[in-house]
Amino acid sequence: MASQTAAPPARRRFDTGHRIAFTGAVVGVIYGYDTGSISGALVFLARDFHLNSGQKGLVNSILVFGSILGALAAGRLADAIGRRMTMVLVAACYAVFVALSAASPGVGVLYAFRFLLGVAIGVSIVAAPLFIAESTPARIRGAAVATYQVACVAGITITYFVNWGLSGGGHWRLMLGLSAIPAALVVVPLLRLPDTPRWYILKGRLDEAARVMADTDPDVDPVAETAAIDRELRAERRNGGSLGQLVRKPFARATVFVVGMGFFCQITGINAVTYYSPEIFQTMGFTGSGQNFFLPSLVELVSLVATVCALFIVDRFGRRVVLLSGIGTMLATLVVLSAVFGTGAVHGGGTWVGFAAITLFTAAFNFGFGSLIWVYASEAFPAQLRSLGASVMLAADLVANLLVAQFFPSLLAHVGASWTFGGFAVLALLAITFIAVMAPETKGRQLEEIRAYWQNSGHWPDPQAAPAPGVREPRSLLDSPALAQPVQDAGPGPHDRSA
Repeated sequence: MASQTAAPPARRRFDTGHRIAFTGAVVGVIYGYDTGSISGALVFLARDFHLNSGQKGLVNSILVFGSILGALAAGRLADAIGRRMTMVLVAACYAVFVALSAASPGVGVLYAFRFLLGVAIGVSIVAAPLFIAESTPARIRGAAVATYQVACVAGITITYFVNWGLSGGGHWRLMLGLSAIPAALVVVPLLRLPDTPRWYILKGRLDEAARVMADTDPDVDPVAETAAIDRELRAERRNGGSLGQLVRKPFARATVFVVGMGFFCQITGINAVTYYSPEIFQTMGFTGSGQNFFLPSLVELVSLVATVCALFIVDRFGRRVVLLSGIGTMLATLVVLSAVFGTGAVHGGGTWVGFAAITLFTAAFNFGFGSLIWVYASEAFPAQLRSLGASVMLAADLVANLLVAQFFPSLLAHVGASWTFGGFAVLALLAITFIAVMAPETKGRQLEEIRAYWQNSGHWPDPQAAPAPGVREPRSLLDSPALAQPVQDAGPGPHDRSA
């Protein structure tokens, strides 16, 4: 019986929780690598396969289309076979489809394996943060999920340095295929980990849930916590939300906000830089593979620093300030890029002005949109609608990503860089206007106040109203509901650019 489960030694508890967080972070690095590796490989495979601008766009957009399908199926898959086995399947698919993509004899085969890799990426976008959040102790859960989010950006950074190192010989197959090795290796430690207590409870396996709870969270009574989660899950099943509820009062305003934020997060152009940075730098006037591949590495390194800084700065200055300053900086840098290309100043000092603008643009995205999008989404809905609301935001996010991935090369080739980045600037202006009007400042607000704000048509509740029982104020971003809730708030990491 669960009540007779003996707690394991404290060291084992510590090791299990941290092994789960570390293994999840490794998967995050692999995901980030697979997302960014195409930026360098595309330069050379386009030459070998004689691709036009539309075909180059399809190499990226077909992966994003696969990601949409994978993300839609991820929740049901993780419920059916377990969080751990879903992660094993993701890692195995990464290894297989990355290797097969690298060995593709022609562009048709490459499209097929990129699509299948995209499905695996879509599953991982949902499953990896879910696995980590449900498996780690409450006191380190926020830091563990944040570490995964930083790991994704670190993976993109690593791939740019690898691309730079391999660019001299045009080794695009190695650029794409190297991540198959760590993906295959991480399967072994994943198989040695337990599944999450919450999944065991979903399946009625309460004894196993209590044993894993004792392994991973020494701060709670495993039997009492298992019973509490069981009651919570039963209540969620009774009060499950529907899509119709999202588009009706009192949740319609919150839905408009999270859908708009998800769409603007991607349509303002971040993945144009992630997927096509060597082409952008070439258009900017940089010459030689060394510069065109090394400079994106520096851009991502700065972005990684911005990602880490945002986790701590946001609690001092407030979420609106950080988000609006990030988008405002994106807008300013897009205007600079449009001007640099439009005036023909892509030589001498103007070239380096363009490089600085790209660097600030990418860092500003990670500082603003990237750090706060999922935090805001998690606060907007009650528990029974939170997962559905996150899925709706993810859909808007991925649709915008698909549009950028497919059409950016054609826009660059046919209307020119100045008009393309000018168009992104207009979209960034719309984004900052939308956020300024719709986004509340939630710093220092208790969770029930934030939910009441959305349910009260965008007005803060009476401060004299008694707080709802059992809801506490998040003390920091790492303690926010986006990172601290065990299941429903787990979603794509804020730095997940494919999402």
